[in-house]
Amino acid sequence: MVKFKTKEANLRRELSNRHIQLMSIGGAIGTGLFMGAGKTISVSGTSILLTYAIIGFFMFFMMRAMGEILLSNLKFRSFSDFCGHYIGPWAGFFIGWAYWLIWVVVAIADCAVIGGYLKFWYPELPTWIPALLVLATLFTLNLVAVRLFGEMEFWFAIIKVLAIVGLIVTGAFLIGVGYISPNGVEASVAHLVERGVVFPHGITGFFAGFQIAIFSFVGVELIGTTAAETKNPERTLPRAINAVPMRVLIFYVLSLGCIISVSSWAHIDPAKSPFVQLFVLAGLPAAAGIINLVVITSAMSAANSGVFATSRMLYGMAASGQGSSLFHKLSKASVPVRGLVFSTLCMLSGLSVLFIMPDVMDAFVMLSTVTAILIIFVWGMIFVAYLLYRRQSPELHDASEFRMPGGIPMAWCGLFFFGFILVLLSLEKDTARALTVMPLWFIVLTIAYRVRIKKAALMPTTSSGTIR
Repeated sequence: MVKFKTKEANLRRELSNRHIQLMSIGGAIGTGLFMGAGKTISVSGTSILLTYAIIGFFMFFMMRAMGEILLSNLKFRSFSDFCGHYIGPWAGFFIGWAYWLIWVVVAIADCAVIGGYLKFWYPELPTWIPALLVLATLFTLNLVAVRLFGEMEFWFAIIKVLAIVGLIVTGAFLIGVGYISPNGVEASVAHLVERGVVFPHGITGFFAGFQIAIFSFVGVELIGTTAAETKNPERTLPRAINAVPMRVLIFYVLSLGCIISVSSWAHIDPAKSPFVQLFVLAGLPAAAGIINLVVITSAMSAANSGVFATSRMLYGMAASGQGSSLFHKLSKASVPVRGLVFSTLCMLSGLSVLFIMPDVMDAFVMLSTVTAILIIFVWGMIFVAYLLYRRQSPELHDASEFRMPGGIPMAWCGLFFFGFILVLLSLEKDTARALTVMPLWFIVLTIAYRVRIKKAALMPTTSSGTIR
């Protein structure tokens, strides 16, 4: 039986610099890259490199905006706290629950694709079996302590980094020697610019690539939910955030450039991981198996982040009065167990999508679109909070040693970009369906918030949980 603390509950600052640095790297290398890159390359061609560069550019400024506000007041536990503080209590409520749903859906998507990855070895294995086993394992591990979560993400991230570095080195070698694969393709950087591959489906194909590319970046903001559990945040958060541009350049642009150069655009299967395909085409099936194992650990890493983040968001909302007080209980290991159990049960029910949509890629596209819409909302609200922070607390900005470059004009550019992405999602049939359904979630949140306001009005006046 899990025992809970009876005194004021506080999350422990047990995540060290190495945890935060590797978590930020792991957040930048997700299933959207390993699994979704094949689909984005198929629709966008080599212009996908530009797509990732553009998104990475705006991600950096969003992270800087988040970092400046978090470090301006270390009482902020996460970005939902400062959004609630500067925009209004409703913003904290909406962002908290939106971000919770994001990671529930991400965990479902990643558990689902693990079943797809295992078909590399076990073609007849039902996808729901490994999905359930992975979810049960991650739930058990997250019961122990936050430091164990940090350790898992540390090693998961190292595996992913080594895999991508290995792929880049292998790709560069194959390009250098002019290797000819079994299907007759000679490895060459010329494949990046050959006729018909930059915009194979025109400008619409280029725009279509943004959907899964956006999903690939879900998780870069995860360090914003660990602020309350980070040792020396003034040093660790800036270092992790400032490394975003180089990581995008290496992990996305350079790795995908190597894949296209070796495989050529025409031979990349949108339904499979291009990282695994590269080694298969190179005649290295053993290496392909190793990469497939790495891809599985990547999905486990992302699902692990989802299990962790959802429980922390529920705890944070309970602490600030935006969620049920039921979730403001910690175990002796300072783990928000009730939030962990509730979130895991929601993920478990969500895995029923594997029975409705047995094709892993169809399920992945649907789930990733839902996630993309929600994360755009969260990232956009961070920029809105930054604009209000500059207006309401100019003294904090003046005193900041970690200011967002570009300031107010760059925040407006970021908001315009996110709005543009939402317009793009409405143009594609498979993404437009999710876009038309998602307003129902915000309607539900609106009703829930109004009910909460009415209940609060009937209760005796107490001290507010809002951060001031």
